[in-house]
Amino acid sequence: MKISIFEDIEAWKEARILTNTIYNLNKVGGLSKDFGLKDQLQRASVSIMANIAEGFDAHSNKHFINFLNFAYRSASEVQSLIYVARDQKYYTEDQFEEIYKQIDKIKGLIGGFIKYLKNN
Repeated sequence: MKISIFEDIEAWKEARILTNTIYNLNKVGGLSKDFGLKDQLQRASVSIMANIAEGFDAHSNKHFINFLNFAYRSASEVQSLIYVARDQKYYTEDQFEEIYKQIDKIKGLIGGFIKYLKNN
């Protein structure tokens, strides 16, 4: 399948789902009032999507790979931040596990895409 717009990229689609999950969870409970953590979680999740989209329009595989690496690191940031949310009892163990699995999937997709671009 040829990717003609960034919205066709599976990693971007999954990052969009993750971002919606983060935003929805952050609207309720104690995290809704923890503005620093809430903001950082939301910005990091949005950064995954944004870097994939921005990299797509970089017009070279080398530059796209750089942006995908930024997206991958933002996903790692979200993974780290959800530990804080769980430790502070903002997220339940089930919510934590769901988000962690989503991020693992996104990182796998990004990593696979990077390998593909390096070989083509």
